[in-house]
Amino acid sequence: MALITGLDHIQIEAPADCEVAARAFFGDFLDLPELDKPPVLAARGGVWFSLPDGRQLHIGVTGDFVPRQKGHPALRCGDLNAFVQRAAKFQVSVKADFELAPLRRVFLQDPWGNRLEVIEA
Repeated sequence: MALITGLDHIQIEAPADCEVAARAFFGDFLDLPELDKPPVLAARGGVWFSLPDGRQLHIGVTGDFVPRQKGHPALRCGDLNAFVQRAAKFQVSVKADFELAPLRRVFLQDPWGNRLEVIEA
């Protein structure tokens, strides 16, 4: 049996008082359901979201927050054109990238300037 059996969650750092923006971006725009944080962790702030495959995306508060410009999560979508249209509706800027063509992907930033990637898969 393999020592590591998969990926459970990823955490994105955010500044204090990020919860309203996190819910608008990851909940409303990306349409991810919010999860209840365990009470012992809820006092720290942040928000957790569920991904369709059962994994989780955690937004965690860090006191010395600096946006991540290189390291990033790559999220999958089934229809990149629909994603780009939804981004425009929510006034979220996306940048198409063609370096891995025929793979289709875009880059964007969360409300705090962290880099995100969305790949059509």
